[in-house]
Amino acid sequence: MSHRNAPLTPTGRLRLARCVIDDGWPLRRAAERFQVSHTTAARWAGRYRRHGAAGLHDRSSRPHHSPHRTSAAIEERVVRLRREHRIGPLRLAARAGVAASTAHRILQRHSLPALATLDRATGEPVRRYERRRPGELVHIDVKKLGRIPHGGGHKALGRAAGRKNRTSTGYAYLHTALDDHSRLAYTEDLPDEKAATCAGFLARATAWFATQGITIERVLTDNAWAYTKNTWRQTCHDLRIQPRWTRPWRPQTNGKVERFHRTLTEEWAYHRPYTSDSERQAAFPNWLHWYNYHRPHTGIGGSTPADRVTNLSGQHS
Repeated sequence: MSHRNAPLTPTGRLRLARCVIDDGWPLRRAAERFQVSHTTAARWAGRYRRHGAAGLHDRSSRPHHSPHRTSAAIEERVVRLRREHRIGPLRLAARAGVAASTAHRILQRHSLPALATLDRATGEPVRRYERRRPGELVHIDVKKLGRIPHGGGHKALGRAAGRKNRTSTGYAYLHTALDDHSRLAYTEDLPDEKAATCAGFLARATAWFATQGITIERVLTDNAWAYTKNTWRQTCHDLRIQPRWTRPWRPQTNGKVERFHRTLTEEWAYHRPYTSDSERQAAFPNWLHWYNYHRPHTGIGGSTPADRVTNLSGQHS
C-alpha cells in the first residue's frame, strides 16, 4: 500500500516507466511530467526494465538480514513463560533478560493475545456472549459495602479524623438484577444476603422488570449459600423462572453484573465524599436512573440500556 503522501501510485509508476522505456523519453522530461525527482524516475524505470509491471508495486521495508534480532532460544523462553505463568511483557522481560519492548514484540510475532482478552484461570481467549432479547437471562449478584459513619469517613474528613470517627456501622448489601441483553439494572440496598432476603429481592426485581415490559425467563447467580437453598428454588418456580448457576471458580460467567458493581462503586459509592450513609443512599436513585436511561454504555455500542428495550424508547427524559 502506497504512503499517503506518495506522488505516484503503481499505475502512475507504470505510466512513467513506459514513457521512459517504451517511448524513449529522457529521464528528466519524464520526471518533470510526473512531478517527481530525477532519481525517483530512474528508480521506477529501472525496476520496470528488470522486472516488468510486477516490479512497480511496493516492497516490504523489512531488512533482508537482522543481525541483532533476539535469538530463537530466548524467544522460545519468553513464549513458554507466557503460556505457563500468564504474565505480561514487563515481568517476562525481567525473567528472560530482555527489554520489555522486546518481549512485547516477541508476543506479537507469535500471535499471543493481550492478557486482558484471556481467561486468567485457563489462559484461553474469553468467549463473550450476549442474549438476543431482554429477559432471556438476568444476572444477579450482591455487592457488600461498608456503611459510612455519621459525620463522614476518611474520604470526607481525612485519614486522621476519619480514624477517630470510625464506628461499627455495619455493611450495605446491594442486591442487583441486570438484564444480559440490555444491561438494564435494578438494585436494592438490603440488610443482609440471607436466603429469604434474596428470594424477596427476586420477586420485587421480577415485578420491576415487568413494568419495563421485560419478562424474566432465566436468572444466573453464583453458588452462594442463599442461591442454593430451597427458598430460592421455590421462588424461581413460583415466578416461572429457570434458575442457573455459574461453574465453581468461574466468576467471569457472571461478569456483566460484577462489572456493573464496579461501575457503581466508581461512579456513585466512592465518586465523592459523603458525610453519612443516608446521604450516599439518597444519591443512589438518581445515579441508577442516569445509568439506565442516559449513560452511554460502551459494552452495547454507546447506547443506553433503555435504548435496547424497544418499548421504553422515548418514554424517559
